[in-house]
Amino acid sequence: MTNCQLACSSALHNPKSKSRSHTKAPPSLQAGGTGDTGEGGVTLVHSDMSTEAIQTSGSSVEQRSELHMSSTSSSSFSSSYSIGSTRLRKVSHTSRLLEESSGVQRKISGVMESFSQVQKSFEIPAGECLPDFEDKPRPITAQEGNKAAFKVKVSGNPTPVVTWARESDKPLTEGTMSFYDDINKQYVLKIKNLTMEDADVYKCIASNNHGEAIYSISLVVTENPALDFKKKLKKRSVEKQQRKPPTEEEMLKILSGADKKDYERICAEYGFTDFRGILRKLKEMKKKEEVDMVRVLKPLEDITAKADSSVVFDTILELKDPNMKMLWFQDDELLRIHYSLRKYEVKQLGTKHMLCITNVCLADSGTYTLKVGDKVLSAKLTVIDEPLKFLTDLKPLRVTERQTAVFEVRLSKKADIPLVWKFKGKQLKRDEKFDVYVSEDGLTYTLKIKDVRPGDTGDYTISIGDLTTTAPLLIERIPIKFMSHLKNVRVKEKGKARLEAEMSSKDVHIRWLKDGRDITNNSRYIFIREGKRAELILEDCELADSGEYSIVCKQDNDSHEYVSSSYLTVEERIATVKSEMSDVQCPTGSATELCVVLNDEKVDGVWLKDGKEVMDLRGVQVIKQGAVHKLLFSSVGDEHEGKYTFRAKGVKNEAVLSIADPPVIDPTVLEMLSSQPVTLKAGETATIKITFKGKPAPKVTWYRDGMELSEDSRTRVEQNGNSSTLVLHKCVREDSGTFMLKLKSDCESASATVQLNVIDRPKPPQGKVEFLECSGKCITMKWKAPRDNGGQKVTSFVIERRMTGKKSWIKVGEVDGDTSTFCNDTVEEGKPYQYRIRAINSLGMSDPLETEQVYAGEPIEPPGLVPQPQISDVTKDSVTVMWAAPAQDGGAPVLGYLVERRKKGSSMWVSVSKELIQDTKFAVDGLVEDMEYEFRVTAVNRAGEGTPSVSSNSVLAKDPTRAPGLVRNLHVTDSHNTSISLAWCPPELGDNPTGYILEVRPDDGKEWTKCTKIPINGTSYNLGGLQEQRKYFFRIRAVNEGGIGEPIELEQGVLAMPPPEAPKFDIQGKVRNQMVVRAGCTLSIPISFTGSPSPVITWLKDGVPTRGREVITKGKNHSQFLISSCQRFDEGVYRINLSNDSGDVYFDINVCITDVPRPPKNLRLVEEVQGTVTLQWDHTPDLADHEHTHYIILKRDTSTPTWFTAAEHIFSSKYTVTGLFPGRKYYFRVIARNLIGDSSPLDSKEPFTIEKEHENFTLNLKRSPPKHHEVKPGFLLPLKDHAVHRGNDCTMSCAFLGSPKPQVSWFKEDVSISDSPRYWQSSADGVCTLTIPTCTAKDSGEYTLLVENKLGKAECKCYLVVFDEDDSRLRERLTQDSRKEKLII
Repeated sequence: MTNCQLACSSALHNPKSKSRSHTKAPPSLQAGGTGDTGEGGVTLVHSDMSTEAIQTSGSSVEQRSELHMSSTSSSSFSSSYSIGSTRLRKVSHTSRLLEESSGVQRKISGVMESFSQVQKSFEIPAGECLPDFEDKPRPITAQEGNKAAFKVKVSGNPTPVVTWARESDKPLTEGTMSFYDDINKQYVLKIKNLTMEDADVYKCIASNNHGEAIYSISLVVTENPALDFKKKLKKRSVEKQQRKPPTEEEMLKILSGADKKDYERICAEYGFTDFRGILRKLKEMKKKEEVDMVRVLKPLEDITAKADSSVVFDTILELKDPNMKMLWFQDDELLRIHYSLRKYEVKQLGTKHMLCITNVCLADSGTYTLKVGDKVLSAKLTVIDEPLKFLTDLKPLRVTERQTAVFEVRLSKKADIPLVWKFKGKQLKRDEKFDVYVSEDGLTYTLKIKDVRPGDTGDYTISIGDLTTTAPLLIERIPIKFMSHLKNVRVKEKGKARLEAEMSSKDVHIRWLKDGRDITNNSRYIFIREGKRAELILEDCELADSGEYSIVCKQDNDSHEYVSSSYLTVEERIATVKSEMSDVQCPTGSATELCVVLNDEKVDGVWLKDGKEVMDLRGVQVIKQGAVHKLLFSSVGDEHEGKYTFRAKGVKNEAVLSIADPPVIDPTVLEMLSSQPVTLKAGETATIKITFKGKPAPKVTWYRDGMELSEDSRTRVEQNGNSSTLVLHKCVREDSGTFMLKLKSDCESASATVQLNVIDRPKPPQGKVEFLECSGKCITMKWKAPRDNGGQKVTSFVIERRMTGKKSWIKVGEVDGDTSTFCNDTVEEGKPYQYRIRAINSLGMSDPLETEQVYAGEPIEPPGLVPQPQISDVTKDSVTVMWAAPAQDGGAPVLGYLVERRKKGSSMWVSVSKELIQDTKFAVDGLVEDMEYEFRVTAVNRAGEGTPSVSSNSVLAKDPTRAPGLVRNLHVTDSHNTSISLAWCPPELGDNPTGYILEVRPDDGKEWTKCTKIPINGTSYNLGGLQEQRKYFFRIRAVNEGGIGEPIELEQGVLAMPPPEAPKFDIQGKVRNQMVVRAGCTLSIPISFTGSPSPVITWLKDGVPTRGREVITKGKNHSQFLISSCQRFDEGVYRINLSNDSGDVYFDINVCITDVPRPPKNLRLVEEVQGTVTLQWDHTPDLADHEHTHYIILKRDTSTPTWFTAAEHIFSSKYTVTGLFPGRKYYFRVIARNLIGDSSPLDSKEPFTIEKEHENFTLNLKRSPPKHHEVKPGFLLPLKDHAVHRGNDCTMSCAFLGSPKPQVSWFKEDVSISDSPRYWQSSADGVCTLTIPTCTAKDSGEYTLLVENKLGKAECKCYLVVFDEDDSRLRERLTQDSRKEKLII
């Protein structure tokens, strides 16, 4: 039952309660039911105990009934009854509870639960409802001294007031406390320290202005077993005579509220003998009880928001089933989230669940409820509305005549009252002149004035309620346009100029201007005017006629002037150059000329040099020969160089005269440079300067040994006038060579050469030093002279020496520069030496040439490294150290060995003997027990001690360890395809092992292989990398410091495979039991599974093996069934069978093959009623196969190629098309559609002509006096519910009668829409029509038509549902309803 539905169900009322006032039941309860009805109402009583219910009615008949049912079925029972009477009153009831004799005292012998609901208000406003219980309390059975708590959750609008009472009218005891749980949104009645007096029937009463709901439950209190035993015996003696053993059902109810430890005692007290059977059924009953599937961590909270804002209700829930269905309600009305056009949106972030509401309005206020399983969470949304105002006022508008003027205003919120446009006090409505419309959000109102004329000028007013705003409309004349503007004209002197323009209108006034001055009346100009064209002609143009000419146009009633301008340019007659002069280069003293040829002989010119006229220049002559102009030079000198210009009228020609002399170097300088080379020391700066002559200055380049020099940090080239200087800083030996200066100009080239010699100290002697003799007495060496002596002769060589490993060098000799050998006789035999040799010239000593290490005679070294010593014969106070002689004795016999010891972890070594040990074995005593020691050995010869050996392995001074015994209980713990896991127990004999050696052998192998490189520490091991299905044998041995124990082998081989497992499918949402595939597409069924050994796979279709069109892929853990292009006959039930030694399993997939429907046939057209056409056709063969297949009817006027939809969702083979215009011809088309797509169209072959209405005829009858019949308004044909696709138009029509003629009014949700420009309405001849253009989701709702005259009124209602294309479930329901003729789609 919903909160707003009045339901009458079972209740237990106090006989002393007062009778209620009679109330009218809402329409939802007017349907007949199966319950008993009386004059005043019906009362149904049900409980979990035997109850006598007395029903009172208008008669004196009493009916007695016993109803036995569980509490879980009470709600469904009550909802199956409804009230047939239009009046309801509360009936007093008497209830008699059966008292039972028992050893355990109870105030109530049975568990009871009842509910009743009573309506007080005659009518309940929309959005409000009666109280109701969302979470109902449960009866409680508890022991004396324990606690009890009843919890309920109520709903209703206004919010109900919740009170608690006892059926016996006794007051609540002191230990009783009632409160409201804010977290769980529950009302709680809590009773502490139960006593026998607390046992009663408790009532929870929820009431508001519209009625009340009462829920009664029982509290059964049992005695505590700790009561006095004598008292219990006394009670038993009386009860045994009266008690009757309870039934099994009653016993289950009694035990359901008791502790487990008291079950046996309670059964004994009640005399119930089948204790094991009742325990088994009690366990089964508790298994069936619902578990708490939802846990509320954060409840919903109330929200207050402004209109047009967005709000979010959020709660945190812990769900055991993540797929649990969640429903959101607003005031008990289910929110259609998917059809709200994103008004509502449900989101989830982890355990946080949210309801987002956008653009809230007053209608969104109310209580929002979330129902999840048995949990109901609620919160209120309060929307604060702002006053209505204009966000933008009307603004003055200036529009050109014949254009469209648009006024627009925006409101702060939607208004329920219509908005009115007025002009000069008259209301404007939509017609051919004016267009009034509202935006989709209902906030922006627009007025369009088409084809404005001067008469439309004035103030326009928009008003809504008390709000008004006004703005003027100003009309501008259409401006004059120049169809062709004046164009710029260019003429030569004495030529003829013509200026002309064309205007958009001939009714204009024209003035002509030149440079802003009026020339309209000037006789020098000729003016021509022909219609829209105007022309100005000027002959014999002069230079003074150049300027800007403008034509100015004006029209009546227009203050604007329209101007078009252009420029007239009068050009001089000037000459041009036919042959220009060019630049001239010549040597000093030579003759040359400059020449210019013009195209006009009469044009004179002037010659200029560097901007000055050539008049008295020496050696220059000016000559003019017709159109040829020359400037002659007899002997060119420096004064003649420059830029020459020839100027005439409109002519300017330029050329440059320059002198070119080749470069020359003085011969004496060349001779000096070649005979005297430049010599300097390294580190000095070399400067070479060479002078020359040449004009223009030649290009200077320096070369060294044929390579061009480039400037860097040491090299710099300086050029000053007629000289060039090369500067080399910090010269080095490599700078020596031949340097050349090269001069190049456009005429010739010249060069000069100089030799540079840089001297420095010599380079080191060459190559590797050769040792001629290396004996114990002397070392003789030989070397080669340096490659470069630094430009000076080497005078001597210095020889130095040092001992290997030393840093300081000692001079041992010096020889002259011509000698390259040296003998050093001051050496010690066997010692290593190193020598270095330096060369010396007049500038210094060279870098040294170092030799390798060389020995004086045969070398002697300390002995080599002794191998790591070994330890044996370990006891608690001594060990034996053994070692081997070193591989190298250093060139001398080993004199003995030095043995040392240290404690492990210490860095101090202690010798174990004062003298050298001659043997390679030594017994060391005096050790401390349980102390770890390390030993090392060093060999000694006459060269000294060698390098100490590597430390021996640490050894613990204690008696030797025993080897471990046999490993026990080697067994296999697990196995897989590539791995086997084993475990074992340590041996009982011998000392504790430090590890285990596990060995493996395949069944076809003979050799054992260790599983690990080092012993295993634990007592288990997983061996991987095995071959599947192969048998392996294992053995294991324990190991410690005392040795390796004997092996123990596993008795039988082990197969590398998992334990046997029955086949099992691993679907995980990849494949569903139902598949829909379009014909021609690929059918793919992938299946994953597990099983050991791998199961045998079999595919069946409709119980038989597949036919071979498919491709089946099989693997160890997967299989795929594939048909690349499926057809309709591939439809059916596909089954995959899996079978192995451990079991069989199968999985069925129902495959449905769909395609676009085949077209209907045999279209027939009949005009049954004038202005309509009835279409009939033969059904498509696919109509019966798919329930979603329907027809779409389209029509097309022969005057247009566009098809328009006449009807959708047609399931019959006949349809009548209306709304056709008489006298026109139409084509019709029928298309079959299903979920896949549309069929090919079925078109009418010939156009169908709609006949015109017949001509009127006149019938003369005898006039009779008129009779006036007054009729109360009534409907002949009522409105019908409509369902419209969003964006389409909706037309509602009905027929009515009434005299005098009734006044018609339309309402939407009780708001008048008669004056709203959003709707088109008409009423004529008793037929009323309302058209809603371009329907949106906001147009959904209830529409009411009210017709009224002086005799009365009548109203008719219908519902409009606007749906989207993707509302598949809604469309399916609407389609089913349309078949039952409930809706017009």
